[in-house]
Amino acid sequence: MAFTTTARTLRRARPRSPLGGPVQGWLYAAPTALFVVALFLIPLLLVLQMSGSDWPLLRGNLGWNFPENYADAVDHRLFWDSIRFTLQYTIITTVILIGLGLGLALLVQESTAWKGFLRTSFLIPSALGLASASLLFYVLYSPFAGPFADLMQTWGFTFLGTPEGALWSTVFLIVWRYAGFYMLLMLVGLQGIPDDVFEAARIDGASRWQTFRHITVPLLRPTFALTIVLCVTGSLLAFDQFYILTKGGPDNSTMTIVQLIYNIAFQGQNNLGIAAALSVIVLLALIIINVVQLRAFNRPEEE
Repeated sequence: MAFTTTARTLRRARPRSPLGGPVQGWLYAAPTALFVVALFLIPLLLVLQMSGSDWPLLRGNLGWNFPENYADAVDHRLFWDSIRFTLQYTIITTVILIGLGLGLALLVQESTAWKGFLRTSFLIPSALGLASASLLFYVLYSPFAGPFADLMQTWGFTFLGTPEGALWSTVFLIVWRYAGFYMLLMLVGLQGIPDDVFEAARIDGASRWQTFRHITVPLLRPTFALTIVLCVTGSLLAFDQFYILTKGGPDNSTMTIVQLIYNIAFQGQNNLGIAAALSVIVLLALIIINVVQLRAFNRPEEE
């Protein structure tokens, strides 16, 4: 009792810091705020300025050029083709990764002797950087030095030599690299569902399919929202894997919208203004797509 009274007396006697209250809170937030300003707001403002200016790569800002940059970006001969391919790639990878991630999470959810081994095996590829994984698969797909080189020469096929082969070979790389990551996200969502819910379903006589359809899937709604937004955003901004594996080929058939921005800025046209205008268009499209996705998952379920 005496110790408690002494502690309270010391706290009352301790002088208040002149930096307390709101000022102290702003000081704690200052490093993060500076980070956001330096690495997000300032580059964004610079891109906006570039998008409305005549800005060759090696000559700098030559003056106002709005809205010609946006018109030139939309009129580019590969603009619509790159959008179609990017959307096609996004749909394929999203469906496969979300479905496979959920399947793997359900597989390792149960307590089995192989649970730890399976989780580790599925997560190991996620530890590898995307550029490193792309280089690894570039060698794997090589018709000269890869392990399948003899088979490709004998049977006359290539992984990256046709538009369909290049697409699916890249999809396989992405699924191998990210399946474990999405499995982990799905597993966290599954473990957040109370066991009492499944126990009540078993008591009511629900089958495994009925439990999955009417309990597991609805309660995973927030997890689906997170994983789909991450997968769609990452796929729409795909660059590393296609730049390393295909360079947009064959015949520009695997040209993504981000790779088109890179090519306009640093190859061929060397025009930062048009590339910035295309970047702004992609940014606005991403904002709209993400808002639509989040609203779709936040809608109240129909009775």
